[in-house]
Amino acid sequence: MSLSSIRFVSFDCYGTLTNFRVGDVTRDRLAGRVAPDRMPAFLSDFSAYRFDEVLGAWKPYAEVLHRSLERTCRCWGVDFDPTDAQAIVDAVPTWGPHADVPAALARLAGEVPLVILSNAADHQIQANVDKLGAPFHAVLTAQQAQAYKPRFQAFEYMFDTLGCGPEHFLHVSSSLRYDLMSAHDLHIGRRVFVDRGHGPGNPEYGYQRIDDLGGLPGVLGLGNGGR
Repeated sequence: MSLSSIRFVSFDCYGTLTNFRVGDVTRDRLAGRVAPDRMPAFLSDFSAYRFDEVLGAWKPYAEVLHRSLERTCRCWGVDFDPTDAQAIVDAVPTWGPHADVPAALARLAGEVPLVILSNAADHQIQANVDKLGAPFHAVLTAQQAQAYKPRFQAFEYMFDTLGCGPEHFLHVSSSLRYDLMSAHDLHIGRRVFVDRGHGPGNPEYGYQRIDDLGGLPGVLGLGNGGR
């Protein structure tokens, strides 16, 4: 697929652009109930339950976090405190970008319209977007789409809202299972995997891998002055 057909560069937000620190908050809140040597396994299960919670009908993001933490605690035989889930919800808007993000977005912003497609609530995401320091053509959320990624409905909402087919997007994410598997199956024009260690990749899904967002301008042919 030629880059000449790309009209938008779309991004996952949390994890890809914004440093998604849910593990840090959870570790602090549950330090007295989960032993330090067992915390990595607990956080891995919490991640798995969050993924499971977004696969059905849409519900508010606060409920996704609440239910997934409650289910993880039940699985582990750990007392669940709803205030722990609320602390994570409250922390989300305070998180800023990965260090490599602002400069890369600044390089891209004058060349191609930037879009965010995020598993977020409308009321929380703008605070994170403001910290990215770049203009976005559109910020689209699961709340607007009434579906979370990896469901196709979330991506289809982006296509419909922007009036373009999947072939007109280059989609960027650090998550194979939330974004890039669906992007492949929907025939999004180009896919880029930012390998931040959030899970294994699989090159059979036809993406271009970069170590951090600093490699994205080069993918778009902007490394030496333009496309």
